[in-house]
Amino acid sequence: MRRLAWIRLWLVVVILGLVVSGVTAFPLEAELAAASGALHGGWMPFPAAWTGVAEWVDRVHEALVASYRDYPFLAYGTDWLAFAHLMIAVAFVGPLRDPVRNVWVIRWGLVMCVAIVPLALIAGAARGIPWGWQLLDISFGVVAAVPLTAALVLTRRLERTAADGAPVADTPRPRTHEASGAEAVERGRQASLRR
Repeated sequence: MRRLAWIRLWLVVVILGLVVSGVTAFPLEAELAAASGALHGGWMPFPAAWTGVAEWVDRVHEALVASYRDYPFLAYGTDWLAFAHLMIAVAFVGPLRDPVRNVWVIRWGLVMCVAIVPLALIAGAARGIPWGWQLLDISFGVVAAVPLTAALVLTRRLERTAADGAPVADTPRPRTHEASGAEAVERGRQASLRR
């Protein structure tokens, strides 16, 4: 597989992860009800090992049901969380099209992956989030950093290849009137020199 194709594959993994995270932030109450049912329904292996997780999921579900019933506008915050994930996914379309020109987006994504760690630890502790749940939140940054790092390394290699004169992108660029005009002037100049 060519280098550009690998970069695009890694970026598609990141984009899909962000889209899934965004879309699943909308129906939180239903998702937590389903998770609670799965944890209590005997579907999980070693049920005793999941007791703490089940208690936490039940507590969060109960809080969401109460807040959505009494203060439904609070859900608007998670709607914005979902929207942010979807818009961050859109940001990666630039490097998907031209990774060398838009390498800054890949770097920015890696900075965001690192920034998840202090946010989860500080905000998690301040909000009383269990340690295991904070580690789960941190894992999203660690997991996303893998394809982003691979895309960054491959993009740097692609950039060096381009510096040696090889084409970077395999998509044709639209010709602008400016470029056509410059080419016409150059052709005219060369024709007058041949006379």
